[in-house]
Amino acid sequence: MNGLVERREISLQLALDLLSRVREEAAARELSLAVAVVDPAGHVVASQRMDGAALGAMQLAIGKAYTSVLWGTPTGDFMGTTQPGGDDWGWNVTDRRIVVYPGGLPLFADGELVGGVGASGGAAADDADCVLASVRSLEFD
Repeated sequence: MNGLVERREISLQLALDLLSRVREEAAARELSLAVAVVDPAGHVVASQRMDGAALGAMQLAIGKAYTSVLWGTPTGDFMGTTQPGGDDWGWNVTDRRIVVYPGGLPLFADGELVGGVGASGGAAADDADCVLASVRSLEFD
């Protein structure tokens, strides 16, 4: 039908593969993380919390994945701009789901946003490194 927009999004199987790769990367670094994969609208497709991960880590992982798809940008890119006096100061408190710490990445396939992934439970830099290594291993853009 004319007027409809075709969209692509991450499948459950690919989301589960991504979760597995993040877990493997985290385990290799002796980390226990919570990980979430969302579709382009920010809805959770799959999530897991590794044994020993902090109970609150899942909410942050989902928030990082959600935030990454809202702007198609790694969540760590907003760390500086959301501080007092920054260009984006204050917007991160307008929605409780927004998380601006490193560890969330948008997922692009052929230049199209197809989802996002977020991890939490380690230091923010470790969360980001585990996610980045896993996303690269699956050859997202």
